[in-house]
Amino acid sequence: MTFNAEVLLAGPRGRRLCLEVAAELDPDVRNAVFQLGYELDPGRGTSVVMFGDLSKDAGSRPAASADTLAALLGSMDVPDLTEDLILDALQRSVMSARYWQEPEGEDVLAAIPAIRRALQRVAERAVVMEVLRADSRTQRQWAIDWRGPDDPAPLGRDPEKTLAKWGRAIRADELTWRESRRGPEWTGDWWSIPLGLTGTVGRIPAGLNLVEDYPGWERATTIPVDGAGRTFEIRSEEDWVLLCRRFPLEVSASRRWVWLRTTGREGRWVIPDWELVAREWDAVHLTVPGYLSCAGRALAVDERTGSVIAGWDPDRTIWLTDVVRETGEPRQYWRRSPNGDGWFPV
Repeated sequence: MTFNAEVLLAGPRGRRLCLEVAAELDPDVRNAVFQLGYELDPGRGTSVVMFGDLSKDAGSRPAASADTLAALLGSMDVPDLTEDLILDALQRSVMSARYWQEPEGEDVLAAIPAIRRALQRVAERAVVMEVLRADSRTQRQWAIDWRGPDDPAPLGRDPEKTLAKWGRAIRADELTWRESRRGPEWTGDWWSIPLGLTGTVGRIPAGLNLVEDYPGWERATTIPVDGAGRTFEIRSEEDWVLLCRRFPLEVSASRRWVWLRTTGREGRWVIPDWELVAREWDAVHLTVPGYLSCAGRALAVDERTGSVIAGWDPDRTIWLTDVVRETGEPRQYWRRSPNGDGWFPV
């Protein structure tokens, strides 16, 4: 599938990126997005609270509405974009992803048909940026250990054991949910990939910022690695669906309520059985286009079955077999800046 503006806007993370770019380019757009995002947020007044009165800053401007925002987006100047602007917007899109509850108000806003159409020009500028078009795993990769130089750790070397443990746990969890018939007040696991496997990224320090559900790490060790195994590339919805059809693992009971909140879809759910995938592939790479167009939305596996890419960062490779090795080049140590807007080497 060609990565174009329509494909970018098909995904919630792609729409959010475009909305973040537009807000950065125009202060009036930023103000309207802030107001409407708050109004549409499911946690408005509880988990999300606004202090002060925006109307005092808005002067004589009328209260924002989806129509007024669409008009602003339609009339704003959209210049050539810079890599820094795109990376900042991508970071905000990644860090606002949440697959265990309803989407943020800004994500709801970007999905409104009139807003989605109005973001078309921004999307057309964004998709030509090289940083968003990388659709293959690079040979040079970096593993990230979220600790500093005083606590070094080698790469994991037993993915088969990790996958076997994951497989047993996820099947036991699914059986527990099925037998207990838990209701919507319960929240189950929401990840689509196993935790504990070696994961690598192709760009540093960008990869330090592009982390879903970021827990607030302040230090990191980046480890130069190389792996020449068979890599399955997830560039589009079709690629993920192919894995789910060939290697389906039922997660309908455990994911029912959590992915209903995220996507609005209720029904049968599957994810790839990564133990079986590992018999054919050494690694699986979620490309940036694949992430932006697919992550967080219900992908149709067949007429009755859906799947979600969740908990997987853009341009991240997960290694299913023991083929990735340190290159012997020096590890690098990083610390997060005090204001939280980037990383600097130690």
